[in-house]
Amino acid sequence: MVPEFRPCRETLGNELSAEKSLAGVKVMVIDDSNTIRRSAEIFLLQAGCTVILAEDGFDALAKIADHQPELIFVDIMMPRLDGYQTCALIKKNQKFRSTPVVMLSSKDGLFDRARGRMVGSDQYLTKPFTKDSLLKAVGAHVKRT
Repeated sequence: MVPEFRPCRETLGNELSAEKSLAGVKVMVIDDSNTIRRSAEIFLLQAGCTVILAEDGFDALAKIADHQPELIFVDIMMPRLDGYQTCALIKKNQKFRSTPVVMLSSKDGLFDRARGRMVGSDQYLTKPFTKDSLLKAVGAHVKRT
């Protein structure tokens, strides 16, 4: 008989307190993949975040001014306006220049990461991401008082 795994209370407490510290954080997820958008949305909602979804860069730029997210996740490869262009436009806007932007990509090359930095991204997260990596990115860039 295999013993059942049960995390100790300390581990559960740390996970819960980390997630509670994200309650109310406004996060935008920009990705042309419905699956990626919905996965990110579920993970973020479970942590108490407010989530704004956008299908592409144009959709996102229209929503950013209205919703003023505290953190933006943006896919690199999207039709019409890719993630690099979207990030560059966000960072050129005086009002949103300080908003952290995390690039999402299935590519993990040095060139892709460097290009992301050149347009002003704050972090690069490889897809498929885990709930833990997504929430750690939010926690790293959004300081709650």
